[in-house]
Amino acid sequence: MTIDIEAASDLLWRAWHEGRVIDALPDGLRPRDRAEGYAVQARLAAHSPAPLAGWKIAATSVAGQRHINVDGPLAGRILAERVHAAGAHLSMAGNRMKVAEPEFVFRVGRPLTPRAQPYAIDEVREAVAGLYLGIEFPDSRFVDFVTAGEAQLIADNACAHAFVLGPCALGTWQGIDLAAHRVRATVAGHARQYEREGEGTNVLGDPYIALTWLVNELSRLQIALTPDQFVTTGTCMTPLGIEPGDEVTVDYGAFGSMTCRFEA
Repeated sequence: MTIDIEAASDLLWRAWHEGRVIDALPDGLRPRDRAEGYAVQARLAAHSPAPLAGWKIAATSVAGQRHINVDGPLAGRILAERVHAAGAHLSMAGNRMKVAEPEFVFRVGRPLTPRAQPYAIDEVREAVAGLYLGIEFPDSRFVDFVTAGEAQLIADNACAHAFVLGPCALGTWQGIDLAAHRVRATVAGHARQYEREGEGTNVLGDPYIALTWLVNELSRLQIALTPDQFVTTGTCMTPLGIEPGDEVTVDYGAFGSMTCRFEA
């Protein structure tokens, strides 16, 4: 028995754009494994009016995996209409995850096409054309995303929602050890302020390892990563709890900094 991929995707798309949540995908629409989850997710991109902007990797840190109760990373699509510039004011209406995630972002400079042999990290590194700063603002279409399970979360676009693409990294970033690179975030609201630190090693050990995982995951799905698409590699620190009115500033050290604000 096969599930109705189109109906499952359409249901999740409507929930996303209407700001609704569902308990679970019904029988006959619920993916049973990663492959079916990705098949449902792939249909979401067909609703977008623009070419795919890029890809996200969810749960690349232990904290991120615990947040959605999975054992490893998940790939998701970033739709062009969901990408915002640094300094953006984003609405928190309907968002229940209520977290911001500072991330290292890579822009692809040449195609990485599907093949039988897995890509090595050095091959993937050579295909990178730029390093950018980023903050992801995830959410889920499930009432309880902690118990939804891996296949449904993949179908739910790996909890993609909104993404703030910051500036290109300042200076010479090639050759810098991103795993050891420190990042500091500040959350400032009407009556509170706190700081948090992280580093690239929280992203599967190294952001380049995360990028290589994504390339090979797409290769297994017979999907190419194409020039000018970007990949945001997952939070480099424990996700930042945010509330309406908060301003998030992330300092990437020598690479620069970026800010965004979250409104009611």
